[in-house]
Amino acid sequence: MTNAHTSGEMPDNPGDPAVTDPEADAAVDNAGEVPGESPEAAVKAQEDAQRDAAEVAADDAAADLADGDETVDPSLDPEAAANPAEAELAERTEDLKRVTAEYANYRRRAERDREAAVEAAKAGLATDLLPILDDLDLAAEHGDLTGPLKAMSDKLNTVLRGAKVEVFGAEGDAFDPELHEAVQDMSSGDEKAVGTVLRKGYRMGERVLRHAMVVIADPQ
Repeated sequence: MTNAHTSGEMPDNPGDPAVTDPEADAAVDNAGEVPGESPEAAVKAQEDAQRDAAEVAADDAAADLADGDETVDPSLDPEAAANPAEAELAERTEDLKRVTAEYANYRRRAERDREAAVEAAKAGLATDLLPILDDLDLAAEHGDLTGPLKAMSDKLNTVLRGAKVEVFGAEGDAFDPELHEAVQDMSSGDEKAVGTVLRKGYRMGERVLRHAMVVIADPQ
């Protein structure tokens, strides 16, 4: 029987095993195989190739991190992924604004603390001078405040007024427990006033340097 494949003619039933070319069947069976290599070796070679590719990718990622490159997740911020330079600039700008605000707050606190320290030093010095003012007032009551002593008293009072030191606690003023220290209450009603002033009070701005020592009396 003449084989249709060898004669070059198309067989009537190409699917019949009798007319199948044995060499073609062998070629199909061996397709995808490397000559001289077993299937196990082919699988191992494929695994080695995948492992090498993973190691190369890891090395590339480590190199990017070492260079300071930041990979932006496109799903989180597509614009940042499209332009990482602008994203980094915006981040640095926010950092600069935050540092500038913190420095401005620090300067305000430092200036406020400095002013408070200066006011406290002035108040301490003025408080130390109050006994001298008491002696000068006592000398004035006895008529001894004359000559150089009066000149010194005037200069001292001028300096204290320049430091915003004010005297309070005059007879007839309304009694204020925040300003006056009462040693005796001679009043008979609900309204109370300053009667006799035993010692003047002084304040510097809102700071009370010394309370006035008074006797409470009825308003005149």
